[in-house]
Amino acid sequence: MGMQLVDANRGTYTEMNVVPLIDILLVLLVIFMSAPHQQKGLDASVPQPTVERPLVGIIVLQVFSNGDLRINQEPVAWDHLADRMQAIYKERARKVAFIRGEAPVEFALVARAIDLLHGSGISVGLLTPGLEQQR
Repeated sequence: MGMQLVDANRGTYTEMNVVPLIDILLVLLVIFMSAPHQQKGLDASVPQPTVERPLVGIIVLQVFSNGDLRINQEPVAWDHLADRMQAIYKERARKVAFIRGEAPVEFALVARAIDLLHGSGISVGLLTPGLEQQR
């Protein structure tokens, strides 16, 4: 209702018409409900082992909570990580390394390792706990 009249002593007063606002709200609700949600996270690959062939030749980078790094159980320093990974992948056609964060590790350490690997041209995947038992 746009306007209401009251008795002569009080005069007239106006109310805001909320119907157009509700219409706009409903239109926006339909638009945002039907629009596809675009979420972006870290690109990650998960290795898919075959039944007849175990996982061989996978490079696993372990990040520990104290900041230590290991490439397939071999300790490596942060300063030498990029050079060491480039040396490992120099002769390989597929450049994928898997990162395993040893709990409780801060995400900043894992993100730093991912950044160094991406800077070396190496794709990064996640290692799920069940795959270590197959090695």
